[in-house]
Amino acid sequence: MTSKELRDKLAELKLDIRGSKDILQKRLKMHYKQRKLMKAKVRPPGNTTYDYLIVIDFEATCQENNLNYNHEIIEFPAVLVDCHSREIVDEFHEYCKPVLNPKLTDFCSTLTGITQDVVDSAEEFPAVLARMETWMMKHYLGVDHTFAVVTDGPWDMSRFLQMQCNFSKIPFPCWGKKWINIRKAYSTYYSCKRMNLEEMLINLGLKFEGTQHCGLHDSRNIARIAIQLLKDGCDLVKNEFLHVNQPSQGSRAQGNSIKKSPQDPLKSQEEMVKKLEEMKLESKHFVDENQDLLEYHRLQSS
Repeated sequence: MTSKELRDKLAELKLDIRGSKDILQKRLKMHYKQRKLMKAKVRPPGNTTYDYLIVIDFEATCQENNLNYNHEIIEFPAVLVDCHSREIVDEFHEYCKPVLNPKLTDFCSTLTGITQDVVDSAEEFPAVLARMETWMMKHYLGVDHTFAVVTDGPWDMSRFLQMQCNFSKIPFPCWGKKWINIRKAYSTYYSCKRMNLEEMLINLGLKFEGTQHCGLHDSRNIARIAIQLLKDGCDLVKNEFLHVNQPSQGSRAQGNSIKKSPQDPLKSQEEMVKKLEEMKLESKHFVDENQDLLEYHRLQSS
């Protein structure tokens, strides 16, 4: 079917006609699949694993051309999506005061739009995190309702939140150890290449709303993508996790810490590549998955 024929058919079925040809084909295919399964009295796709999604996109301190910069979270947004009504139902949003590098670089302010006076008047990260978790409790998340965190890529949880908890000397929150990488879920479901936030929106026939690199606006747009995935029949499930090393019971009892011998990063990365090649994963997205695994390996090694 041509794009026009697909749109005409979707319009006839009163379904969304926005998006690229691949998106339209997937949408129509899932519609007929759902009808077939309902007739067979089988649980159709589109029923969600979670009651809610919490979309988080941190903004952090940064310095131009410095990949080893000690990033501190300065904007903490959280957008709550009801998976059943498929709409945004609430938001949490606060700024955080950086401690290690209290003065923002010009590059950081220009990129994020966050000014020095905003972070100077904010509270430090631990207090903001506590209020965010109170906000979660207000919605009975994890008590009466199941939920999952959604991010655009692996960096928010595996890098920014982990670094911030280390700097603040507070435990890593249990709700952040597993999450949904929307890029990975999107490319897998629509059988397309891995895309960034704006590319995913364009492919769905949508436009970015707000200002890019504003944490709250980015989170809202990620939420829009998640909602469209739900509407198209995708059951969003956690697809990434953070492995936090904990000392064993034996080492605690003896009062000894586990010591690891230093490892050459280049050598360990070469070993990782070799192991991935030996696995011979049969996947049309193997290149993207391979890069994700290498990125995780590099972060964990550092």
